[in-house]
Amino acid sequence: MPSDLALFVKQLLRRPHEVVALAPSSAELARAMAAGVGPETGRVVEFGAGTGKITRAILDRGLPPENLTLFEMNPDFVARLRQSFPGVTVHQTGAQDVAAFCPAGVDAVISGLPLLSMQNDTQRAIVGGAFAVLREGGSYTQFTYGPRPPMAEAVQRELGLLALKGPKVWNNLPPARVYTFTRALT
Repeated sequence: MPSDLALFVKQLLRRPHEVVALAPSSAELARAMAAGVGPETGRVVEFGAGTGKITRAILDRGLPPENLTLFEMNPDFVARLRQSFPGVTVHQTGAQDVAAFCPAGVDAVISGLPLLSMQNDTQRAIVGGAFAVLREGGSYTQFTYGPRPPMAEAVQRELGLLALKGPKVWNNLPPARVYTFTRALT
């Protein structure tokens, strides 16, 4: 079985329109993304699980595998995830389909998707789908490589979301910042 890095590079070369990162997420970024979950969290959904770096960090925080559901479109990544994480539910479909596979009441959504490289309609479908299944008070965590929040301002406004700037992870290629989104209080 190839290493995670070898599998990532192979998929980057074979499917550059799907794998848009320069390198897999670092362990430090994965830990920062998973920092808000633990054994008491309840159900968690991960979008764009890739080779499973963030998945591993989520499970290392004590979340039971049966409480974690992954969404990944790349069939080679899906095969790796299913092999590496027994007990975790893995769906080979786009994140925008989350409501078709997950009942409402999810506590947290953690996303490794490159939202800013997507059109606003796609961002709206993905993030809107996440908030359709999130419980009241649930959170959506996303990272970005740039200086702006990882979601178009128009999408954030239309969905009524607040952004909380989290830590900057310097030990990642490229460095990344974590953001957490919640519903704005009305």
